Amino acid sequence: MRLGRIASPDGVAFVSIEGPIEDPQQTVAREIAEHPFGTPNFTGRQWPLQDVRLLAPILASKVVCIGKNYAAHIEEMGGGDFPDPIIFMKPNTAIVGPNVPIQLPADANPVHFEGELAAVIGRPCKDVPASRAAENILGYTIGNDVSARDQQKKDGQWTRAKGHDTFCPIGPWIVTDLDPADLELRTEVNGHLKQNSRTSLMVHDIGEVIEWISRVMTLLPGDVIMTGTPEGVGPIEDGDTVSITVEGIGTLTNPVVRKGKS
Repeated sequence: MRLGRIASPDGVAFVSIEGPIEDPQQTVAREIAEHPFGTPNFTGRQWPLQDVRLLAPILASKVVCIGKNYAAHIEEMGGGDFPDPIIFMKPNTAIVGPNVPIQLPADANPVHFEGELAAVIGRPCKDVPASRAAENILGYTIGNDVSARDQQKKDGQWTRAKGHDTFCPIGPWIVTDLDPADLELRTEVNGHLKQNSRTSLMVHDIGEVIEWISRVMTLLPGDVIMTGTPEGVGPIEDGDTVSITVEGIGTLTNPVVRKGKS
């Protein structure tokens, strides 16, 4: 199932997106009553996908990220030995949906894209063993861990550099029946390929990541887990367009603008 969140002429709603995505005229958004967790209850209302606007597919209480989770990316960022997952957080106010501009702060340069597979938690959980992680996952979506490198270096930690409003695009929807073990991940900027890797190359797989994070904090329905980015990260500038594609999910696209520019 593809779960999404839309703005329609009738308001904002969670939906099941059904039909061939490559043909929006034949694809519909079926409204889900209340929330998408558990077995969805449908209201009976639906809209053609082309007549609604896709929003960020979930309202997260928190975004927990894994850093340095692909060996080639560790090398391109200066190397090091990281036997355990490195976790950090983005505020939920950084989340935006598909086609919403990434706003570059006036005092940040360079700002990099980071294409990632993101897991969405489906129920409250704590101290989850890796072998049971899948039981607690609603599904998977695509994320962009936008990062201001100069601020990251200056501060010595990552909160400001990765926490700006619009620095966490996610979407376009959540796929619930997906095996995340070996998916192709590609990032393009203005149509030029920048990242091309597979989730099988993660240092710590999804189960390990959920186990590690849930030892520290309770995870709640809708929480987003960003699983790390592969090599190929690079700068984005005013006027660029970033598109991240994950096999089995689709493509998340966002334009880039310099904040405050008219």
